[in-house]
Amino acid sequence: MNANQRRHGEPAEHEELARLLPPPGDPDLSPGRHRLLKEHLMREITRDSAPAAPAAPAAPAVPARPRTRRRPALAAVSVLAAAAVAAGVTAGGVLDGGSPAPSAAVTAAERQEAVRLLDRIATAASARDASAVRDGQYVYVRTQGTREVGGEGTDRIRREDWHAVDGARDGLARVDVLSGPSKDGPADESGHDIRLAADPNTTTYRELQALPTDPGALLERLYADTEGQGPDRHEPVFEAIEAMLPASTLLPEVNAALYRAAAEIPGVAVDREAEDAAGRRGVGLVFEGADGSRSTWVFDRATLAYLGSDETAVLAVAVVDAPGDTPARHFGDRSV
Repeated sequence: MNANQRRHGEPAEHEELARLLPPPGDPDLSPGRHRLLKEHLMREITRDSAPAAPAAPAAPAVPARPRTRRRPALAAVSVLAAAAVAAGVTAGGVLDGGSPAPSAAVTAAERQEAVRLLDRIATAASARDASAVRDGQYVYVRTQGTREVGGEGTDRIRREDWHAVDGARDGLARVDVLSGPSKDGPADESGHDIRLAADPNTTTYRELQALPTDPGALLERLYADTEGQGPDRHEPVFEAIEAMLPASTLLPEVNAALYRAAAEIPGVAVDREAEDAAGRRGVGLVFEGADGSRSTWVFDRATLAYLGSDETAVLAVAVVDAPGDTPARHFGDRSV
């Protein structure tokens, strides 16, 4: 599709997206929801104050599998629920046993809106051209985000990464501090190259290429690969998919399968006013984990291209011949 075709189709795309997105909701709890949440709090207080039962023999530890990062919980569920009761707003659903359930805070209508939007995103992804890639090349990704600086504040950084297509050779990283306590200080590594040793725990381009493109088979594979890594089985899969999205834009069929697999994960809802880590606004898909962690994927409203997340904006993705190569224009270039 050329640029003129895209411009001609944008009004219809906007209208269709507007129909997909849910109307703004009322943040207040209904009396029934308020009562249920309050009853849950009372059960939690009663259970916390009851004598502890004899401890069962410890189960063998399950070794954590690599490839998936973990986010810290925002707060304990009882603290979130107490704040919700005090403020009169929902902090998420709870199961009968008191465990937080990411899908309970998402209504059936909201879930269907997210599923339809993900289907459109997947369709747009599969229509893009695939890149021809050789084993000797590198996947180049430019991102922007923030990092904490040892209690001194937060740096805003832009980073470039080069990873070997087959994972057999060292890669390269280059960081620029845009603003923050490290800027122009002794800790400012702006422009310095950092060698990235070949990491067997990093998903390479060739490994992405070998993933099943059937969404059901792909989701089953991801659940198996991330088993035991999170407070529930869904959050680590969502995070694993998020980690694969930048490089998978070079593989349209895999990219589309990842979005369709994500549509099967409970607890995903639409955010009509999302913003990525570079401040670009778009339509978002939000997942709230069982431990209170929250992640938002952000997409361009017109093209439905992946912009990144609320933690890391993806500015560009390309295939290059050597570490340090930076093509002037390449697939996915969304510089800010």
